[in-house]
Amino acid sequence: MLATQTTLVTANEAASITGVPLRQVHRIIDAGLLEGAVRRQHNARLLKRNALVGLKLAHETAEVLTARGRRAVVAALIRRPRQAVIRAAAVVVDTRAAASAVRSGLDQLTRACRLVSTTPGVLDGAPVFKGTRISVHDIAEMLANGDNPAAIVKAYPQINKEAVRLAAVYALAYPRRGRPRAKAGWRSLSPKASETISLNAIVRA
Repeated sequence: MLATQTTLVTANEAASITGVPLRQVHRIIDAGLLEGAVRRQHNARLLKRNALVGLKLAHETAEVLTARGRRAVVAALIRRPRQAVIRAAAVVVDTRAAASAVRSGLDQLTRACRLVSTTPGVLDGAPVFKGTRISVHDIAEMLANGDNPAAIVKAYPQINKEAVRLAAVYALAYPRRGRPRAKAGWRSLSPKASETISLNAIVRA
């Protein structure tokens, strides 16, 4: 389900949308800073969308405000999520930059989801770019391993640089499910960028 079609988001979706590292999302939840905005469902933590700006500010002000100040600001923001300026516990915080970043993050995730399809008969139902058999998570892993987006597009001309960039957004929000796949033979060779992997290297493996 697209993040923009529900009032609740998973911790992974929240991390993708806000740019807050997933570990920090869970730490902020554990600290009770999002009290009243967290739900549990099937052993998963779900956050209300109106708490996303508060989550981002809780992370960004960790080195600036006291725990009490952060708690007061986030609580006020959860009550009034569209408030441009929050005044709480003798602290004044301008929320507009964080709110703009969250809106942009939501837009990016929505665009990423629109590029992806899952079909039981295609790669066992793994997420692929629509109209292709290219795994979204494989592309995201290439980026994470340092491959140049231009090199990835050269290797997979069915997708463009924007799709490559959005693959990382999607993979963060929706991690690969199940056990890690066994490495293909060529993965046991010395790491190579996507533009240097040759057919001969694959055949020799």
